[in-house]
Amino acid sequence: MSRVAEGVSPLELADYQKAVRLVLRHPLVTPGYPDKAALATVRRWADQLRTDLMEVLGYRLVTTADTARLQRAQDGLDATRPALTRAGRPFDRRRYAYLVLALAALGRHGAQVALGELADAVAADAVRIDGLGLDTARKADRDAFVDAVTWLTERGALNLADGSATAWAGDPERAEALYDIDREILLAVHQPTRVLQHLTSVTALLDFSGALGLSAGRAAQRRDQARRARRLVLENPVAYYADADTELLGQLRASALAEDLERLTGLTVERRAEGVALIDTSGRLSDLRFPGGGTVAQAALLLAARISAAVQRSGRHALELLPAPTAAERLAARARRIDAALPSRGLVAELAGLAEPDEESAYEAPADEDQEPTETRYPFITDSWLRGRLKEVTAEYGAGFAADLRGDPDRLLDQALALLAAMSLIARVDGGALALPLLARYRGVTARVRTRTATQPPLPTALFADDTAKDPTP
Repeated sequence: MSRVAEGVSPLELADYQKAVRLVLRHPLVTPGYPDKAALATVRRWADQLRTDLMEVLGYRLVTTADTARLQRAQDGLDATRPALTRAGRPFDRRRYAYLVLALAALGRHGAQVALGELADAVAADAVRIDGLGLDTARKADRDAFVDAVTWLTERGALNLADGSATAWAGDPERAEALYDIDREILLAVHQPTRVLQHLTSVTALLDFSGALGLSAGRAAQRRDQARRARRLVLENPVAYYADADTELLGQLRASALAEDLERLTGLTVERRAEGVALIDTSGRLSDLRFPGGGTVAQAALLLAARISAAVQRSGRHALELLPAPTAAERLAARARRIDAALPSRGLVAELAGLAEPDEESAYEAPADEDQEPTETRYPFITDSWLRGRLKEVTAEYGAGFAADLRGDPDRLLDQALALLAAMSLIARVDGGALALPLLARYRGVTARVRTRTATQPPLPTALFADDTAKDPTP
């Protein structure tokens, strides 16, 4: 029997699980973020949360008078949880850079700061970074900077005392904004688990103690492996057995994993022949929902249905089967891209007194000499086939799509495939994509076009009915 939430009565278990989902969904909770009731909910269960989150997941919960900060143990590089702009779009590199520089500049200010003053401080640092800069005379730079400041404002690190950031972004000569600085929240926003100046690769931020066998004793290693397995299921749409490290397979198949995660989160663990998933039908925990609204999600769903149908073909029409990149290979590829931007040959490496990292990657997957590697192959869909299917989708349902994406099919295809990959429905490879087992969940997707009533001008909108979502075929 699971020992999770041992101190919680059956009558209060649902409230406790709500607090768990809240802090997992929002690793930083403040008096006003994500809402005014959230901090009180977390603080009520703080002691039990600290115990269970550490025991089950290896996560550390740090609470203060005005913050609750969840420090996650990261096992991989995840691009599916970006910071979002005021318009709900993912931050680009410029906005992330402005956010980091703003955090550094705010540490040098007093109790208040004017937006223009903060922009000048960030600009002074940004000009020293090749390819960045911040020119307040440029509207695009001002918008990017205000997106970073708004992100801090939403979390309470900055509180608007007077003026308007939007007005300043429109005309900094005529408008200004004044902010109060909350030092406690500002400190909670940026709490790295490593000394960043000493890093020579992004993978140094990851937790490899269990994977590399660095923990003392076999019992500690088994505990670390169990935590990694639970994190793998919790943090991903699905944990495929074929993609898991050898030492995690037993943990993923253990009944204790399902018992612990279900009691902790209040959600259901679903097992299939290919893997295990934590099902969140209500969206109470998920940060990315699929199916969803919007042109990209609609196009992705219709494309998924066509891919799934193609996978069922046999004989000479059957798709070619290819192996998917392993988790270690994907991690190494992502690390190379990120590490290419690190100042490893500049001042940071010199101050840290560290040798330069290997140009290929600073990460090597742990080898298991006793285990014979097995190769799982998946149906391969070419880029040209995908472009053709998206053209069909757009021709049939494009009246309900956003005009800018409808007129840019390459961008729409790229964003739709990125969404399918984030949901572990496909794996993107050179020349196309591989159809993964979870895609079978959308084999029976149908679509219809809804128009407004006769008293309103017609406005086609694509709606989707997924009869297989509640009972997926393995």
